[in-house]
Amino acid sequence: MTLDTLEVFYPTYHRWRQLYGGMQAEEAKRLTQLEKENGRLKKLLAEAELEKAMLKELAEGNF
Repeated sequence: MTLDTLEVFYPTYHRWRQLYGGMQAEEAKRLTQLEKENGRLKKLLAEAELEKAMLKELAEGNF
């Protein structure tokens, strides 16, 4: 199959190839799962840090 048949643009193909070049399909799926999990954990951490800062301000009486 060619890129034209799949309706994939050349820059998209080269970006995918650069990201997933030597990986097998299972490895690429696992990478995607890990990236999603990483994003979820970063969001949780940001929320926890925000809550911690709010509690610190309340304890100091700066509200």
